[in-house]
Amino acid sequence: MNKEIKEIQRVVDELLVGNVILYPTDTVWGIGCDAENAAAVKKVFQVKERPEDKPFILLVSDLEMLKRYVKNLPSTFESQLQNQERPTTYIFSEPQNLPKEVLANDGSVAIRIPNDEFCLRLLRQFERAIVSTSANVSGEQTNGSFSGIPDSIKQKVDYVVIHRQEEEITAQPSRIVQLQSDGSMKVIRE
Repeated sequence: MNKEIKEIQRVVDELLVGNVILYPTDTVWGIGCDAENAAAVKKVFQVKERPEDKPFILLVSDLEMLKRYVKNLPSTFESQLQNQERPTTYIFSEPQNLPKEVLANDGSVAIRIPNDEFCLRLLRQFERAIVSTSANVSGEQTNGSFSGIPDSIKQKVDYVVIHRQEEEITAQPSRIVQLQSDGSMKVIRE
């Protein structure tokens, strides 16, 4: 079994028991957990020292997994996905099958399909959405690389993924857009 497959299985095992992970994404290193596990989501809030009224982004592997968590996807959504130029997180107003801990105060949810092979393999193996929030204390500067993550964060998570720790990442957090009922998009974060 190659190292990456072994590492993905280890991460899945951690997620399945409700642990919080530190892992590389298509944008920056993230703190994550099983998005369907309310207790694990609460632990992420504690690690990040973030108020519980500021929800997290979720990652899913593909359109099919997205449909498990969102009702009534706009008919134009698939083409929007194919035409995005950079990592983009979409805010959906009709989530389903998720605990309230991952929802915004207005009941919406933010979800992204990452463009990163490690993340996609992890999500496919896990078969559920994973929380993804930048690996920093809430309100502090985000450094995308593992080397820039504060030791306090590294010590509070249950497992640190060993994949890609040496890479210097220049990526920035994802663009965030809110899907409107008419199918148009409102940019929340460029």
